[in-house]
Amino acid sequence: MPLKTIAPNTTGEKKILLLKPRGFCAGVVRAIDVVKIALGAYGAPIYVRKEIVHNKHVVDELREMGAVFVEELAEVPDNGRAIFSAHGVSPEVRRQGKARGLQIIDATCPLVTKVHLEAVKFAREGYSMVLIGHKNHDEVIGTLGEAPDKMVLVESVEDVDSLEVPDPTKIAYLTQTTLSLDETTHIVARLVERFPLIQSPKSQDICYATENRQTAVKGVASHCDVLLVVGSENSSNSRRLVEVGHNYGVQAYLVNDWAQVELEWLVDAITVGVTAGASAPEHLVQQIIESLQLIGYSNLEEVEMIEEDVRFSLPPELGAVAAQFVSITR
Repeated sequence: MPLKTIAPNTTGEKKILLLKPRGFCAGVVRAIDVVKIALGAYGAPIYVRKEIVHNKHVVDELREMGAVFVEELAEVPDNGRAIFSAHGVSPEVRRQGKARGLQIIDATCPLVTKVHLEAVKFAREGYSMVLIGHKNHDEVIGTLGEAPDKMVLVESVEDVDSLEVPDPTKIAYLTQTTLSLDETTHIVARLVERFPLIQSPKSQDICYATENRQTAVKGVASHCDVLLVVGSENSSNSRRLVEVGHNYGVQAYLVNDWAQVELEWLVDAITVGVTAGASAPEHLVQQIIESLQLIGYSNLEEVEMIEEDVRFSLPPELGAVAAQFVSITR
């Protein structure tokens, strides 16, 4: 249930609605902490396979600190130290790391790991699986790798309509953690319609942060003329926030930072909503707030729609060194 009811803006005063929760989720905080702690404990270079999280500003900051981002483990020197991103990897990538003698630190989000474990369980029990997600997303690639011969990807209801499975009585579905709740509901409904015996995860795969940020957008959409979503273009959960905004009747834009905001978007906007995807740093949100205030949006209201207080422990590979460092991303 929403924590706050928003009063209509009847004064005509330019206003900012700052959504809460927004920005970093627990999995992103953990992943960034892992890189910073590893750099502090072991020194540069620390290699990171893929972007640690999908945000340009975060990646650039960590690169300046000494992190080296690579596409594949083949680019990491023998016996080097490498970090897996928050999006997870396939078992094949893990085997490559072990064969190379690399010192691996796994920053996979625990909620992504949950989906991987579900895939392993269903595969072991003889199920074929449908993975709902977006093709070529890092998380999807890793999950598909858990059971490549038993899992098929679907992105839409139309994909479900053309789906053929080995045994309709032995089928299960999983989802990418950063999808649109509304879109996924339609796809799942069609799967159930076509395959009544399909098995679901014990609990929802879409992560709490994705759901909460989408719920907050839905709660304020009718009160905003424009919604600015801070996040990078390759951030799935940020793109979904823009889609949710559009679906609920507000003109929404995805921006990396204030430099990407087009002032023409705001010409007729009295109330501007501001939120951020789960991998977007708070300082970028504050930059946008300050810039909006400079052009006349003097009334700022933070709207907390859902309480959020989730933390994840650091990966065991960091061992005792983790205790020597305090998180500096929170």
